[in-house]
Amino acid sequence: MAKITFKGRMIHTSGKLPARGTVAPAFKLTGADLADVTLATFGQKKKVVNIVPSLDTPVCAVSARKFNEAVAALANTVLINISADLPFAQSRFCESQGLKNIVTLSTLRSPSFGKEYGVQIKDGPLAGLMSRAVLVLDGNNRIVYAQQVPDIAQEPDYDAALAAAEAREA
Repeated sequence: MAKITFKGRMIHTSGKLPARGTVAPAFKLTGADLADVTLATFGQKKKVVNIVPSLDTPVCAVSARKFNEAVAALANTVLINISADLPFAQSRFCESQGLKNIVTLSTLRSPSFGKEYGVQIKDGPLAGLMSRAVLVLDGNNRIVYAQQVPDIAQEPDYDAALAAAEAREA
C-alpha cells in the first residue's frame, strides 16, 4: 500500500505500482469508441501510461497536455491516459484541448485496473478513483520507469518519464 497525500491529508492506495523491470499486468479498458482496448492493442510500441484521478481537474489536464506534446516527438511511442472518467468526457476533453497524440482509456467496465496496478485510492474524499502515477513500458511491456506521485496535486516528473521513453530498448 502506497501512502500519498491529498491537500496535506494522508491517503492510501490499494497497493504499490508494478515494479520497474517487471512486465506490466495485462488490462482491458474502455476506449473512446466504447470498444475494449488491451495492452496488446499497442503491439511493440513504447508506452507512456499516464494514470490520473480525472481529466476534469487542473493537474490531470496539465499532465495530459504536456505528455501529449512531448510524446508526439517520440518515434514508435504511444501516450495512454487512464482515468475513471467516462469515454464521452475523455473525448470532449481531448477535443476541447486539441489533443491528438493521446489514447484515453476509461476504467468504466474494469474497476479492477486500479487494484491490479496498485493505484486505487482506498480512503479520503477521492476513494475509488486512481492516484496519479506514470509508467513507461518498452516494446515488450517491461516497465522501464515507474512513479507514484507523492501528492495528488503534484505534477509527475515529466523529464524522468520522457528520458525513459526516449532510451533505446535493449
